[in-house]
Amino acid sequence: MTAERYNARDSEPRWQRQWAEKSIFVCKNDDPRPKYYVLEMFPYPSGRIHIGHVRNYTLGDVLARYMRANGHNVMHPMGWDAFGLPAENAAIERKVAPKAWTYDNIAAMKKQLQSIGLSLDWSREFATCDPSYYKHQQKLFNDFLRAGLAEREKRKINWDPVDMTVLANEQVIDGRGWRSGAVVEQREMNQWVFKITKYSQELLDALDTLDRWPDRVRVMQRNWIGRSEGMLIRFALDPATAPNGDSDLKVFTTRHDTLFGAKFMAIAPDHPLAQAAAAKNPKLAEFIAEAKRHGTAQEIIDTQEKQGFDTGIKAIHPFDPSWKLPVYVANFVLMEYGTGAIFGCPAHDQRDLDFVNKYGLGNTPVVCPPDVDPKTFVITDTAYDGDGRMINSRFLDGMTIEQAKEDVAKRLETEVRGNLPVGERKVNFRLRDWGVSRQRYWGCPIPVIHCPKCDVVPVPDADLPVVLPEDVTFDKPGNALDHHPTWKHVTCPKCGGKAQRETDTMDTFVDSAWYFARFTDPWNETAPTTRAIVDRLMPVDQYIGGVEHAILHLLYARFFTRAMKATGHIAYDEPFAGQYTQGMVVHETYQKADGGYVTPAEVKIETGGNGRRAVLMETGEEISIGPIEKMSKSKKNTVDPDDIIATYGADVARWFMLSDSPPDRDVIWSDERVQGASRFVQRLWRLVNESAEIAKVAPAARPASFGADALGLRKAAHGALDKVSSGIERLHFNVCLAHIREFTNALAEVLGRGGKPAPDLAWSVREAAIILVQLVSPMMPHLAEECWQVLGQSGLISEANWPQIERDLLVEDTVTLVVQVNGKKRGDVTVPRVAQNPEIEAAVLALDAVKVALGGKAVRKVIVVPMRIVNVVG
Repeated sequence: MTAERYNARDSEPRWQRQWAEKSIFVCKNDDPRPKYYVLEMFPYPSGRIHIGHVRNYTLGDVLARYMRANGHNVMHPMGWDAFGLPAENAAIERKVAPKAWTYDNIAAMKKQLQSIGLSLDWSREFATCDPSYYKHQQKLFNDFLRAGLAEREKRKINWDPVDMTVLANEQVIDGRGWRSGAVVEQREMNQWVFKITKYSQELLDALDTLDRWPDRVRVMQRNWIGRSEGMLIRFALDPATAPNGDSDLKVFTTRHDTLFGAKFMAIAPDHPLAQAAAAKNPKLAEFIAEAKRHGTAQEIIDTQEKQGFDTGIKAIHPFDPSWKLPVYVANFVLMEYGTGAIFGCPAHDQRDLDFVNKYGLGNTPVVCPPDVDPKTFVITDTAYDGDGRMINSRFLDGMTIEQAKEDVAKRLETEVRGNLPVGERKVNFRLRDWGVSRQRYWGCPIPVIHCPKCDVVPVPDADLPVVLPEDVTFDKPGNALDHHPTWKHVTCPKCGGKAQRETDTMDTFVDSAWYFARFTDPWNETAPTTRAIVDRLMPVDQYIGGVEHAILHLLYARFFTRAMKATGHIAYDEPFAGQYTQGMVVHETYQKADGGYVTPAEVKIETGGNGRRAVLMETGEEISIGPIEKMSKSKKNTVDPDDIIATYGADVARWFMLSDSPPDRDVIWSDERVQGASRFVQRLWRLVNESAEIAKVAPAARPASFGADALGLRKAAHGALDKVSSGIERLHFNVCLAHIREFTNALAEVLGRGGKPAPDLAWSVREAAIILVQLVSPMMPHLAEECWQVLGQSGLISEANWPQIERDLLVEDTVTLVVQVNGKKRGDVTVPRVAQNPEIEAAVLALDAVKVALGGKAVRKVIVVPMRIVNVVG
């Protein structure tokens, strides 16, 4: 006897055990079927999964189950992005080892992920902190070093004074460290960098080939790479003012058309010319020191007050030897961009205008907007950066901006000073090389040795991995590896003399820049990849993750793939053929009268004539309902997945996550809609059980013909099958669920008629129920397995083939035609698809709207455009 209610608590663990025992989600590398690689961005093992994880991994799981049912060898692995500062901070705060904290968290989160019912290949699991993983990362580092793709250089870095480590530019958010929130400082240190800039143009051009990536992600990457075409101009320096005999100042500009509007030059605080001038000017040195204290990260200089210091140095205008421009050190110029120097044309750049207004340098407009009289055009507080014609520019007057740029470029290219052209056309990129050195313990050790005699010596491949010591202490600030009494002291592999290991570890973004390739053969102990396997299984067909990684992670992964190709580890260029950014899970907030937040689990929502109100369940106190926001611990508007699964089951959580909104948009968590998903599960369970009773008396053989009721149900079933199949392939999961509900209603309507169905209808009910269960199986796999058994089907639905669509059933028997009278629409008419013209004419002339429009006039002719329009001419 089948249970009246579906019991998720009993069903879900049982089916999960069966899937695991039969290893049905294991992907075999020698499987001859076409491959399909679906991957969600792997999680950091913080100790708990959050509801956003449930959404992210459910999206990928639906696709993986669907492609598996369609005959693909699906690779759907899982691992752990396990290095990083949180583990090290936990070690300091809790006095536990980072390794123990990390692996305990992995065990807890793995159990949680398994409870969601994901069709993951756990045989490929690894954590990036496993020496068996980072051994190969160290091998890649040394290969990059040999190929000139990794270098050690002294560079300006972003220093987080709280986490005491270097941050990449991308990890500086609003001038603060992305984890600590501390104001970032600028320092100069020896750093290991990956030469991502060698691929700037290639990374940019290849974005045009990634047509299965979101447009906004490609735009974000284009902007970050930041290609700009302009001129490198050598401004001569007035010898009487230049320190140390410096003769010129190089400036990269994209607006060389505005040279005649120049009012000043500005150089970065750490520009060599600024340093030379400061050596002789204590006040300038003090200004530079203050600028560095405030930091020169882009996010800071965009918002801080623009300040400058007049060095007394003069630059000579390239078109007028008598025109001398003051050279300022300015806090808004960065050494990392261009040449670390600019010429300021304040009339047409807001930042420059703010600067000259502060220092009284004035401005001269050189581009006049269309339809404005140049004689009356002035700039005061707002710069003009639009199109127009050149004015106040001598030989450029009257030209368009583009004409002026070309004229200036030709003149400066042909003008020579000191055997070098004054100007040359140049392409500049915003992208900078990727600094990967981090002064922290819990990361992949950089596999090099520093020898007084031999300089930098890579650790021989045979000696990899360089394993982190476990007996470290965190009683001193800074890198625990520096403080270890023995670990860093080694013998030089070249000369045998005393040497020291590199104590910097790699940026954790390195760990995630190639993990997808390692998943293809994580058992290979001798090399990062197995070429025959990685070249067959890559690229990732569908990659899923948050838009917050649209720049950092995806750009680094694209670089790493090219670097691995250059060093012989793979054969392809792009790691992800398809990329999808899912939205967040958001929830309204709840606050007590004292301003303190409370969790949704503590609140009861009441509805009535006055709308919704919230009360604290423990005291009955009324709670203020706040705005819907991203779930966060600080606002306490989080939902624990374990609580949802324990109450409703994993399938309900999965169904809700898929049904409420398009996957690329935020989903608003709602207890009411979760309860609605739970009711749908029970309804589906009842319908399948009712269908199973009818299926028992259905003929085994397919009927020779079908009556209207049976045919209508079959059309609904195959129509839903067609729409859901195409919807899953496009990742339109919420639309798929709407079609499933519509089909469920059609089946319920047939079952609700009662009585003993005819054999053809009984056969159709059985077919419809089987298709319905298969349609929901990627979304609610546990319920589907249970229903599969109820319907008497053999094996597991997770191993069953996707049903075949009968295309003939998708063709409608009728067609609706637009009806016009004397060219004006008067209505529509529905006729059999096979109807001939006389039958169509009769149906049209019988319409009341046509009779009224004719007003008793005789019909001269009826024009039928097949399958489209009927026009009655009166």
